[in-house]
Amino acid sequence: MLSYRHAFHAGNHADMLKHFTLYLVLNYFNRKDKPYWYIDTHSGAGLYDLNSTEAQKVGEYRQGIGRLQQAANLPQELQAFLSRLQTILPQSGLYCGSPWLAQAEIRESDKMRMFELHPADFQHLQNNMREARLGKRCLLAQADGYQGLISLLPPPSRRAVILIDPPYEEKQDYQRVIQTLKEAQKRFDSGCYLIWYPCLSREESRKLPEQLKKLSPQNYLHTELHVHSPRADGFGMHGSGMFVINPPYLLAEQLKQNLPALSETLAQDQGAHFVLDHQIK
Repeated sequence: MLSYRHAFHAGNHADMLKHFTLYLVLNYFNRKDKPYWYIDTHSGAGLYDLNSTEAQKVGEYRQGIGRLQQAANLPQELQAFLSRLQTILPQSGLYCGSPWLAQAEIRESDKMRMFELHPADFQHLQNNMREARLGKRCLLAQADGYQGLISLLPPPSRRAVILIDPPYEEKQDYQRVIQTLKEAQKRFDSGCYLIWYPCLSREESRKLPEQLKKLSPQNYLHTELHVHSPRADGFGMHGSGMFVINPPYLLAEQLKQNLPALSETLAQDQGAHFVLDHQIK
């Protein structure tokens, strides 16, 4: 099933949590000279036009990146994140997907491996990443990202940031995430795995964090950003979460300093709040 298109949701509150967390992790990895790989299992199109028919149809970016851009007195790291986005986007009116953010942060010695199964989004991804001019450092594949990830592990550098963020449009995505991580850890247990997921009323979504904790009970970070209370009818995404296996030791404190402002800025009703728990070696 390939009905999900991120173009309808680019720049929303979930992107703010995901991309801010990814930005912090990549910046940490850049502190060491040793090269690393960035692997993205569900890359999407890479760049999104917020003036497009898709983005304008629901306008989710207005309550995400739109609010952050208008906010005053944000913490230093959130301000730095917004400034970086402004620097790396080719023109106004665009918003980045994780591939575009990552390509701007990695160094000459690092490599990218991207997977996207949707044919239209893969074509957009090819075109957009061609503009980045990374050459052989960035390889794209129109393939199943779960299988593609396993085929790459362990990376030659033995350092990697791995983003797993399927659309969860099918229930089996939740179990596929768990099974893929189990297999990935067998091959490469020191990788930094970032898993994005939606906060929904459905049971699979609510149970996922506890299932993920069992995979790495001694070295994880778990955060959620809820922008409004769950709807009475049980439909819709009221927030999103990021689960990080083998997180940078600085990440918990960085999020602790920035999540209150992020939650306050993106709040849509009184039910807005954030979650942050961790166990870091």
